[in-house]
Amino acid sequence: MMLFMPTIYLFFQENGMDIQDIMVLQAIYSITVATIEIPSGYVADVLGRKKSMVIGTGFGFLGIVIYSITYGFWGFLPAALCLGIGQSFVSGSDTALMYDSLKQLNRQSDFIKLEGRTISMGNFAESIAFIIGGFLADFTLRTPFYFQIGIAFIGFFIAFLLVEPQSEKLKDGVTKPWKNMKNIIQFSLKENTLLRYYIFYSSIVGAATLTMAWFAQPYFQVIGIKDGIYYGIIGAGLNFAVASTAFYAHKIEKILNTKLILILILILLTSCYICSSQLVNYWGLITLLVFYFTRGIATPILRDYMNRETPSEMRATVMSIRSFIIRLLFASISPFLGYFADVYSVQQALLLTGILFLVLGGITLFFLLKSRKN
Repeated sequence: MMLFMPTIYLFFQENGMDIQDIMVLQAIYSITVATIEIPSGYVADVLGRKKSMVIGTGFGFLGIVIYSITYGFWGFLPAALCLGIGQSFVSGSDTALMYDSLKQLNRQSDFIKLEGRTISMGNFAESIAFIIGGFLADFTLRTPFYFQIGIAFIGFFIAFLLVEPQSEKLKDGVTKPWKNMKNIIQFSLKENTLLRYYIFYSSIVGAATLTMAWFAQPYFQVIGIKDGIYYGIIGAGLNFAVASTAFYAHKIEKILNTKLILILILILLTSCYICSSQLVNYWGLITLLVFYFTRGIATPILRDYMNRETPSEMRATVMSIRSFIIRLLFASISPFLGYFADVYSVQQALLLTGILFLVLGGITLFFLLKSRKN
């Protein structure tokens, strides 16, 4: 429930940052997540997913506090670092905690359904946040951050109430961490071919959705939407789109076969990038809506496909490897795309991004489908 997101681009602009500055800051955030991602996932597997979630939400709370009292790029940098550390400890731990809880109850077949509902509830909350945040920003663009401090503290408190599921533990997990991390990386990216391509494909899809999240508000300006309140209303509608499809992702997965789902996800996401680059008017919002509908389907389904191939004792670490690749990919391309948007245009940057993800995703999808067939 991020109250500051509907006007974050305007907030950064008010503090003297252009698109390239914003993308560099987000790249640093992503590098922070990527650097700590795999070790934090390993901590969750060895010491417990609940402890990892407590650490993550604690850093998240600190990051929001820093954002609310600082100014400009260098002021926001420590906030981004804290949020990056927090995200890395939560990422992977949340999915692993849910899947192993269901496994303990012999209900792992319900994962897509419940993960979809979790994502749906999160995006419903974000839809509400976009509306409230848009109105709060009407006072000052910093006001949403003040209210966000309370929400972040609630998340930190709730992390203490989580219940740790029973799961297998890695042998010598505490005494030989680096050796075990190396073995997990080797298993997931070398030995298990199908899991490897699921990780790569899911990471490319994740990077594509993350990049669009940071291009959406500059695109609003391109098509003539200036008022922060409308940013909130439109953002709420887009998050509602994710929520609605995520809620029914398990039913969609039963109707369509796996091969068709994997192909449709890539085609729809990259087509929306290319179409939005050509539509410099309100019709472009339709392409964003389709993009967010697709995002709601992709996230729970791809996570489930990965979990099916992942042993319990390394689940959080494997999920963190996926997040590591997402952040590394985003950090590698986002500063360049921000520079491209500033020098040329947001539309051309969207077109370039769509082509880039189509090529990367297409190559990975080819090997994934080949691996599934084998």
